[in-house]
Amino acid sequence: MNCRLFIWIGLLPLVLMPGCWTKDAASDDDEAVYRYPLPTKVKTLDTGNVEDVYGMLVVSNICESLYTYHYLKRPFEVIPMLAESLPVISDDKLTYTIRIKQGVYFQDDPCFPGKKGRELKAEDFVFAFKRIANTRYASVNWGAFKDRIIGLDDFREYTKQFKDEFEVDYSKEVPGLLAIDDYTLRIRLVKPWPQLVDDLTSAITAPVPKEAVDYYRKDMMTHPVGTGPYRLKKWARSVYLELEKNPSFRVETYPAEGAPEDAAAGLLADAGRRLPFIDRIVFQIIEEEQPAWLLFLRGDMEIMGIPKDSFNTAVDIQAECPTEFIQQRHIRLSISDQPSLYYIGFNMQDPVVGRNKPLRQALNHAFDKDKLNELFYNGRWRVAHSVMHPLMNEYDPAIAREPYTGYDLQKAKWLLAEAEKIQGGPIPELTVGMSGSDPFSRQFGQFVQRQFESLGLKVRMDFTDWPTYVEKMNKGQHQIFGGGGNRFSTPDALGVLSMFATKYFAPLGNSFFYSNPDYDRLYDQAEVMFPSPERTIIFRQMERMVLEDCPVILNTQRVQYILYHGWLENYKPHPYLYDIMKYIRIDTDEQKAYKNLEKELKQKIKP
Repeated sequence: MNCRLFIWIGLLPLVLMPGCWTKDAASDDDEAVYRYPLPTKVKTLDTGNVEDVYGMLVVSNICESLYTYHYLKRPFEVIPMLAESLPVISDDKLTYTIRIKQGVYFQDDPCFPGKKGRELKAEDFVFAFKRIANTRYASVNWGAFKDRIIGLDDFREYTKQFKDEFEVDYSKEVPGLLAIDDYTLRIRLVKPWPQLVDDLTSAITAPVPKEAVDYYRKDMMTHPVGTGPYRLKKWARSVYLELEKNPSFRVETYPAEGAPEDAAAGLLADAGRRLPFIDRIVFQIIEEEQPAWLLFLRGDMEIMGIPKDSFNTAVDIQAECPTEFIQQRHIRLSISDQPSLYYIGFNMQDPVVGRNKPLRQALNHAFDKDKLNELFYNGRWRVAHSVMHPLMNEYDPAIAREPYTGYDLQKAKWLLAEAEKIQGGPIPELTVGMSGSDPFSRQFGQFVQRQFESLGLKVRMDFTDWPTYVEKMNKGQHQIFGGGGNRFSTPDALGVLSMFATKYFAPLGNSFFYSNPDYDRLYDQAEVMFPSPERTIIFRQMERMVLEDCPVILNTQRVQYILYHGWLENYKPHPYLYDIMKYIRIDTDEQKAYKNLEKELKQKIKP
C-alpha cells in the first residue's frame, strides 16, 4: 500500500531455519507437504493488521486480493485475481470501477450458517476497507487509505465516538467506496492514486466477511477466513503453523505463458493444470541457525537460504553455481535480487540523536558496510548507497559517488567533535534496539556496537523478540534501531519515499519520525503523478534530502542465494509475490529417493 509498499523484515534470511518437525506437522507418505522455515514467530493473521513479511507469507496463501502479479512474466505484470478484469478508470483518474469474479467462495468456516462458506461479494471489500479506517480497530495499515478515498476519512472520524470497534455501524455509507451491485466495486478518489492497482495486489486489501469478524471478534488474528487455495489447519504458537488445501477453492490453473527462458527451464510443463499442487504447507518457527544445514541435507525441508558459515560449502562464488557437494545431491541454486533495504534507524524525536545531525552523520561514516557485508553475507549482498533499489526505475546509479554514505573514520571523528559542541559536552550512552536472541542476531548486534564504539562512544544493545521490537519501533520507544529492514511490495518507488513522509509517522510507516516540510511538499506533489521523467527528478530530489538529513544509515540490499531440492518443481523467485506456493509441485517419488541418495553419499566418504 502507499505507505505500506514495504513489509518489515528481520535480520535473518527468510528462507533459512528448519527445525524438528512436530508429530502433528509430519507428512503422510501419500501427501505433498511443503515445509517452510520462519526465523521468528508470527504476530497476526488478520489481514487488516499484518505488517511484517512473516505474517504476509502465511496469510497470502489463505486470503486473496483483487489483483496479483503474473508468476512467470518479466517485466512484472499485474493481472486479475478476485477481480474479473483490470479496472475501468475514468478520464480524470478519480473513479475506478472493478468487476468481481462470480462463483468465488469463502472457505467453509463456523462463522457462516451451516459452516458453509458463502459467495464473495463486492460488499466484502467495502467492509474490509472501512474496518481498516475504524480507529477502534487500530489498523497499522490505515496510512494506505488516508486522504485517498472520498468519505473514508470522515468515516474514520465517525468511529472515534465509540469505545469498542464492534459498536461501529458499518452500514454507514462512504460515498467513495460503494458496492454498486454484488459484483461491482466502485472507488472514487480525492485525488489521483497512480499506484492503486499495484497496491490492490496486497493481502492487506483482501476481502473480509463481516460474519467472521462478528463471530471471532478479537480472535480474528488467529482465524483468517479467506478465498485462497489454503486454509489454516493449526497454529501452535511459537512452534509452527499448518495450512491445508481449501476444498472449496475455485478452478485456477498454472500459467501457460512466461518469460522467454521459462519453457527451456521446465517452468511451463504444468501449464493448464489445476492449482494448487501441494496438499499442506507447514511453516516451522525456528530461531536458531545451526540445525539448518544438516536438516536440509537430510531432506527434512525443501528450501532454504544459505547460512554464512556454510556458504563456501554450497556455492562456487566465482562461477555462481553450486559446488560439487551440492550438485551430487541434486540440489539447485537460485540467485535473485530482492527489492529491499536494511538499515540502522534513528528516532528523530529522541532528544540526543534526533536533534544532532552531526552525531547521526558521524555514526553513519563510522559504519563499515563493506565489512558488514563480508562478515555476515559472504560479500554477496549489495552495499546500499540509495534508499531506492536498482530494480526501481527511479534509481540513480550516480548516488553512490556522492558524499552521503561511505566508511570514513577520520571524517566521523571530525563530525563527532561538532556533535559534542551541539550536545554541550560528551555524548551520553546510546541505546540500540535489535530483534532476535539467536547467535546471528547477537553477532550482528555486537558488530553494530563495535562500529559505534570505534568513535569512543558508550553503546548499550537492547535485544528483544521480533513483535516487541516492532511494537517499540511503532511507538517511538527506540533511540536507535537496527534489527531489520523493509521488503518493498511493488515496483513503484513512492513506497520507499513514504517511509520519510510526516503524515505517515509510525505505525503508518515512518518509524524514524523524520519530518521535513520541503520533503513533505515534494511528496504531496509526487504522489499524484503517474510515472514520468518529471516525477523521477522529484524522487531524486527527495532522496538527497533524506541522505543529507541522515535519519537512517543505509546498510545493505538483499541478493537471495536460495537452495532447493531437485524434487521441488516450478520454483521461480518473485520479489513481489508472497503466495507462490500454489504454483510449486513436489515430486514425491524423488523426495523419497533422496534418503537413499544421502546414505550412499555418506558411505562413499567413510574411511
